[in-house]
Amino acid sequence: MQNYMQTMNVQIIPFDEKYQQAIEDLVLPIQQSEFGVRITRDEQTDLIDITGTFQKGNGNFWVALREGKVVGSIGVVDIGNGQVALKKMFVNRQWRGREHSVGASLMECAKNWCREKSVKQIFLGTTAQMLGARRFYEKNNFAEVDKDELPSAFPTVHVDSKFYRCDL
Repeated sequence: MQNYMQTMNVQIIPFDEKYQQAIEDLVLPIQQSEFGVRITRDEQTDLIDITGTFQKGNGNFWVALREGKVVGSIGVVDIGNGQVALKKMFVNRQWRGREHSVGASLMECAKNWCREKSVKQIFLGTTAQMLGARRFYEKNNFAEVDKDELPSAFPTVHVDSKFYRCDL
């Protein structure tokens, strides 16, 4: 199993506690300032306890590093039945887009992990205002589903209004 990926001067590695503050510094401004999502750090137990939430069972969490600085993140939470919830996929604004491939590399890393773990489906929730993210998911074979189609173990977040599924 591949522990990390390196592409276009970006290294993707499994989360380590030393990146905790950097992940929070990446995620919170994107949510709150860039997209106006009304959610706090304290409302996101998965952000506060990355190891305890993501790094168990078929779950994991990765960081994208550029010259040692966190520029992206992605995680999958094991929700049982060969299914995971994709969460905390964020890329620093200056590293988004096809020319950098950070998002694509993070997604490839997560999907490869899931395939190696025999995960059959990936679910995710996002907000309506994150149009770029929604287009990205759709280009990566995620299909929109109704909230009532989510597995009962899917960890919903009060700000999410759009939901997706990808069959592997």
